[in-house]
Amino acid sequence: MKVLIVGSGGREHAIAWKAAQSPKVDKIYCAPGNAGISQVAECVPIGAMEFDKLVEFAKEKEIDLTVIGMDDPLVGGVVDTFEEAGLRVFGPRKNAAILEGSKAFSKNLMKKYHIPTAAYETFRNPDEAMAYLETAKMPIVLKADGLALGKGVLICQTREEAKEGVRTLMLDKKFGSAGDEIVIEEFMTGREVSVLSFVDGNVVKIMSSAQDHKRAKDGDQGLNTGGMGNFSPSPFYTKEVDEFCKKYIYQPTVDAMKAEGREFKGIIFFGLMLTEDGPKVLEYNARFGDPEAQVVLPRLENDIVEVFEACIDGTLDQVDLKFDNDRATVCVILASDGYPVEYKKGFVIEGLEKFEGRDGYYVFHSGTKFNDKGQFVTNGGRVLGVTANGASLKEARENAYRAAEWISFENKYMRHDIGKAIDEAE
Repeated sequence: MKVLIVGSGGREHAIAWKAAQSPKVDKIYCAPGNAGISQVAECVPIGAMEFDKLVEFAKEKEIDLTVIGMDDPLVGGVVDTFEEAGLRVFGPRKNAAILEGSKAFSKNLMKKYHIPTAAYETFRNPDEAMAYLETAKMPIVLKADGLALGKGVLICQTREEAKEGVRTLMLDKKFGSAGDEIVIEEFMTGREVSVLSFVDGNVVKIMSSAQDHKRAKDGDQGLNTGGMGNFSPSPFYTKEVDEFCKKYIYQPTVDAMKAEGREFKGIIFFGLMLTEDGPKVLEYNARFGDPEAQVVLPRLENDIVEVFEACIDGTLDQVDLKFDNDRATVCVILASDGYPVEYKKGFVIEGLEKFEGRDGYYVFHSGTKFNDKGQFVTNGGRVLGVTANGASLKEARENAYRAAEWISFENKYMRHDIGKAIDEAE
């Protein structure tokens, strides 16, 4: 079969890499892809938001399955467009992708269906938001309602910082229309855990847990980013946590969406906070996380294409989802110094050939392209995801950092404390 993957980052590289292992797949295309993805798929110069062109391409090439990797096209309704054209596509429809597309919607859904989450209020009027902050308990969290590349969340320690945050989101429009409405919620403390799941509208099957590192600098300092590294599984995601979440969070979320007439088929990413009062939902995403996909998919033992098709067909209950529990995985993001604010691009990347033929070592491209000499060069804030397996989380971390040193490019930057929580779990 022919598969089209929509997106251009490390997540899409991981999906393409995994799909290429399926005996069902003869050919993979990626739109628009990147230089690394071109090693496992044919990249086509169509943007993720160019729905009509994507549909036209899928028809022309007789694509059997399209997989939507990114949030923007999902929230924009690309799945609806494909379905209306009679094409087979993996991902939630627009009315279900709102689970990620609107923080206010997801918070209201959790309140209505008694799904554990932080206390909150929503605001469309900046003056009302400011007035609320006068008596609110600090620290406090501000969230842009819409999509903001994973950066629209502000953790404010003081009242003045919170007011400045309201100005940033609602008046200065740092994230555009995403800040037309904001959610102000209580600051929760605890371990943060990411849990990805496959959903077929009724059934939810959980993937292996992971933990992300959002801040740009060591010690969780600096600005929020799309993610600087990840590890899987999380040592804090215990059997007790799993049982609680399956009963009170995962299945109730899928049932709530169905009850609202928003049947969800695709990936639900549950961002959890393990608080003293039990697990609570921080956020939902409607697709694979990045770099979560880069640590979870190397441990997935199933044919991913078969799982995608089961979600579409409503037969996920027939899938025995399996992960390699004998290995752990750690991903370290190699970024351009200055990310997520300002950074230079176009630097030649050296050392990628050292990954060839090495079992348990992977490099997923996020922001790369070819220069006119056919060399890999940097083309984004997050450049590469260096991922490695190990018999334990500590071994996987050692392997990932060793592999990160194989690669060099001018302006290279990475955190040096990815997986620090591994030591704290002992």
